[in-house]
Amino acid sequence: MGDETAVSPKDRFLTVYGRKPVLEALGDPQLQVDKVILADVARGPAVAEIQRAAKAAGVPVQRASAHRVKVLAGNGKQDQGVLADVVAPRMRPLSSALAAQRPPSRVLVLDGITTPANVGMILRTATAAGVGGVVVPRRGVAALDPLVVKASAGVAFRAPVLRCGSAVEAVEQLTEAGYAVYALGASGARSVFDAELPARAAFVLGGESQGVSAEVAQYVAEWLAIPMRGEVESLNVSAAAAVLCFELVRRG
Repeated sequence: MGDETAVSPKDRFLTVYGRKPVLEALGDPQLQVDKVILADVARGPAVAEIQRAAKAAGVPVQRASAHRVKVLAGNGKQDQGVLADVVAPRMRPLSSALAAQRPPSRVLVLDGITTPANVGMILRTATAAGVGGVVVPRRGVAALDPLVVKASAGVAFRAPVLRCGSAVEAVEQLTEAGYAVYALGASGARSVFDAELPARAAFVLGGESQGVSAEVAQYVAEWLAIPMRGEVESLNVSAAAAVLCFELVRRG
């Protein structure tokens, strides 16, 4: 938890890698690209096109070893020797959000969701519903990469992402800040449509196969269920998140 003062680059930027995603980011007038990093071995027409696009956008281009680019991208197979750091204006550390004069009243916490498509769709839905924050831990959840951006239809760049080390760290901080912690689960005793919610509430969304982790479950004050019919046991986590988010919208 010792990162309250220094903000990591991972709490300010979304890193996109691959030649096409980087070109798309450079060509989008709504995005602010902080820098482009090219592997020192990257050459050819596509690289020249990226350099021209960066120059036209006034974005600095740095060279680094191919190994360094792979490390920064976090994906050695698909980086194609290029990445770009894109400013995510609403992304900040969870600790900063909780210390703000007006902390978010409703927060989602992602716990063990490893499928990029699910993370992207949750970010898109939560942003559309006006949820105050989505905690995307740096460990245990799919990295915020081009697959997540694609699944969010680009909304991930402007989603209210809150960063911390792990989901356990998140619920610890939220509990200390006075949030009631809820979790969605098929065994929940109360319907998500009937629960009385306090002024500050956090909702944990568990992973695709394991659900909410045991470590995080210790902090859950109440489990909420989405009523199911037709012998359906559960929804995909992104669909469940959509039900929750727009129930919060309905309540106003």
